Amino acid sequence: TVGLQELVEQQQRDLERTKEKIGAPKFRFKNEYQEDLASFFLETDDAIITENNEVTLYVSGEDKFAKLKADIEQAKHHIHLQYYIFNDDTIGHEIMDLLIEKVREGIEVLVIYDALGARTTRQGFWKKLHDAGGHTVAFFGYSLGFINWRINYRNHRKIVVIDGKIGYVGGFNIGDEYLGKGKLGYWRDTHLRIVGDAVYSLQSRFFIDWNAAVHGEKRREFIPEYFPVVESLGQNMIQVVSTGPDASLQKIKLGLIKMISMAKKSVWIQTPYFIPDESVQEALSIAALSGVDVRIMIPSKPDHPIVYRATEFYASQIIQSGVKVYVYQNGFLHAKTMIVDGELVTVGTSNFDMRSFEINYEINSIFYNEEISQSIRNQFYKDLDFCEEIKEENLKETVFWRKIRNSLFRVVSPLM
Repeated sequence: TVGLQELVEQQQRDLERTKEKIGAPKFRFKNEYQEDLASFFLETDDAIITENNEVTLYVSGEDKFAKLKADIEQAKHHIHLQYYIFNDDTIGHEIMDLLIEKVREGIEVLVIYDALGARTTRQGFWKKLHDAGGHTVAFFGYSLGFINWRINYRNHRKIVVIDGKIGYVGGFNIGDEYLGKGKLGYWRDTHLRIVGDAVYSLQSRFFIDWNAAVHGEKRREFIPEYFPVVESLGQNMIQVVSTGPDASLQKIKLGLIKMISMAKKSVWIQTPYFIPDESVQEALSIAALSGVDVRIMIPSKPDHPIVYRATEFYASQIIQSGVKVYVYQNGFLHAKTMIVDGELVTVGTSNFDMRSFEINYEINSIFYNEEISQSIRNQFYKDLDFCEEIKEENLKETVFWRKIRNSLFRVVSPLM
């Protein structure tokens, strides 16, 4: 087997040979801009380039959870789950019952949940899995009674790996609200099911987080059984990129800026929270002022009121540079996607806000194929049917007190 660093260095050499037009191209990039982006993520995150990947897109909780449960039922060796939120409600119990059943069959089950995100989930919920032989761990759990000195650092990743062959990543957590059964109504999100070599990257990230959160015999080694050869008929080229406060570079943010700066025709973004720092805001403004069709879609209702008011403030600011902002009216928009020129896409857990860029632990997938890009683009068009565009003249009509309120919320929103 080839080590990760050896593979990264080999792919860097392959990209360099492609740029210098030495031999046949190793990877099927459409242009040199995509090659530059892939090289950037190789350099900053050791994000290996994978090619034989089948990808299924899910935009509704019912479809995503139905397939996830079916995959769990078919597991033969291991089930690894990592979610920011794992509620002990109806869907939470359905997933938990399946996990307990698989543990009793001799399947390894490991679960990571965020201590803050899953704070309302009772310990008795996890105990049932422990008693059956499964293992769970709270990422950055409480170390001194009710005191958690690291509560501001949240593991916002959502990863599932089954038998090392099937992977899930995207915006859905585990909870009834993600099935549209909460106060926000219909929940519009984006999630991916991947079969192929990109699952190795999801598995590696899961183990890095798992080993960081547990001690002793619960740690896991990177053994071949967790990284089997995967047969896939897919042709999707993917890089999986992670970021967090433990890294010196804000890798996802810098990658997004690079993608925006590469755009020749369009940049379309969906995000529930739009709280960019100055560098991201400037990149979007420069693109729009250069004639690029920049569109940002945000929800019409808040799940976090203070953060939403800050989103309104930044939306009003960015419109003045020619960016089009659309407000989604059909429930709650939680999708985290960006499409560049209709051929380059990122989907993952990172919002377009300072918390995701600087403080949270996040994970995104980068796609270099028109097939998945077209699917995400078509969904964006469908979502536009449920949107209202915010016009600059509408902002002028906004009452003074509301402008002051949103400006004040902008100050505290990065902490929320």
